[in-house]
Amino acid sequence: MSDRPVLVTGAAGFIGSNLVTRLLEDGRRVIGVDDLSSGSLANLAPARDRHAGRFEFDRLDIRQGGLGPLFERLRPEVVFHLAAQIDVRRSVEDPHHDASVNVLGTLAVLEAARRADTRKIVYASSVGCYGEPSPDDLPVDETFDGPALSPYGASKRVAIEYLRTYASLYGLDWTALTIANVYGPHQTTAGEGGVVATFTGRMLAGQPCTIHGDGEQTRDFVFVDDVVHAMVLAADRAPGMRLVIGTAHETSVLQLFRALAAATGYPHEPVFAPAREGEIRRSAADPRRAARELGWKPWTSIEEGLAATLAWAAGRPGR
Repeated sequence: MSDRPVLVTGAAGFIGSNLVTRLLEDGRRVIGVDDLSSGSLANLAPARDRHAGRFEFDRLDIRQGGLGPLFERLRPEVVFHLAAQIDVRRSVEDPHHDASVNVLGTLAVLEAARRADTRKIVYASSVGCYGEPSPDDLPVDETFDGPALSPYGASKRVAIEYLRTYASLYGLDWTALTIANVYGPHQTTAGEGGVVATFTGRMLAGQPCTIHGDGEQTRDFVFVDDVVHAMVLAADRAPGMRLVIGTAHETSVLQLFRALAAATGYPHEPVFAPAREGEIRRSAADPRRAARELGWKPWTSIEEGLAATLAWAAGRPGR
């Protein structure tokens, strides 16, 4: 294990805070960076309390010039780049902001990394950036390449091209993980919120739950601990590769609602609303290449993952 620290952008977010905890538990020195526009310092409280000597947090916007001095001072060996604008609807409404964060922000990370002799970038992307698959394409693997359906999807794909370019120009290693629908502890309805967090929060509060469309649309729900494990493995494996991270299993939104309702004792039926424009109908991600290149596979069943998520949500202060 190198003596140099690792750095996590988007460290106070849902996936980022879980990754910080895992890295610290593995004995690494960790630098967390976040502008707190959607992340929360509360997500990092356990890491700061238990590992104060090996964890540093810096509040900064990756686009505003603060990364260079930070990288020069601390010289991180590996950067896990999770900071992003991830709201698809906001990307449609304000594509300039989306590109500023996801493209120019990534470029700022790459520039700081190559100047500090960083060994590798592990980059988080999304299966949803690659368009609407046909039933015959499911589960999608790395060969699937439909057109991006939003500025968000386009910006994340452009960022991967920058990773390839910096590898060619400067020898900066990278691995990009194209991830299915992540859920688990620290996910809320704000910032990186998803349907699991939304249903969980509303059911525990006894509030109505809305399903957009008929509820038969499917997603590949992958537990956050499994995703974090893939990121940790990618720090030392799969150079210059984009890998799909998921379970290959489809779960409909209505099935998810029923499972959570049964687990929480929620007595109400869902409220149905019109489908959201541009929403993908079916999604599942094929992780076989990740199994070969990383030695990774998802080990958390959706039943186990939902139980852990509910336990965390039920214990949140002031929920």
